[in-house]
Amino acid sequence: MFEQLTQLVRQYGGDAVVNNAAVPDEHNEAVIGETSSSIFSSLQKIVAEGGGEQLAGLFSGNQAIDSTNPVVQKIQHQLSDTLGEKFGLSSVDSTGVASNMIPQVLNSLVNKAKDPNDNSFQISDIISAISGNSTQASGIMDTISKYGMQFGLDQNNDGKVDVADVLVVTKSKGGIAGFIGKLFGSK
Repeated sequence: MFEQLTQLVRQYGGDAVVNNAAVPDEHNEAVIGETSSSIFSSLQKIVAEGGGEQLAGLFSGNQAIDSTNPVVQKIQHQLSDTLGEKFGLSSVDSTGVASNMIPQVLNSLVNKAKDPNDNSFQISDIISAISGNSTQASGIMDTISKYGMQFGLDQNNDGKVDVADVLVVTKSKGGIAGFIGKLFGSK
């Protein structure tokens, strides 16, 4: 997952990093790498601190992925601090890089995870990669299931979103991709 994340950062790093006079050219690759690392480690930290519901909200697509989102704020803050410490960027410059990159990268990440036709990111792989253990991954997936209940994904009306609901959808509504798309708001 980290490689794909770095590719996303590279994709959105043109204006924020490469074409930014505040970031010396010799630091461009390192800043892009640090941005990927900061996103990944921030997501891990959010999970470790019990923020599974915040991540579930982020990936459900029901929260704006902008500077008002607490997950975005945490990642931007960590990246801004790191860029200042490691590369000597001023507070204004490091905040500018972080605020330009993080919402774009997270929006793209969430949209790719929600898109049943895009295999570059799978929500279960993302959760597994950032949670580091099956207990936390299970908790996050339970939270996502809770959101699924709120969005009418309990296809067999048994009071939970589980494999049985997936089977109902796979037989009638576009397969597993249709279920995952519905879970994350795709139509």
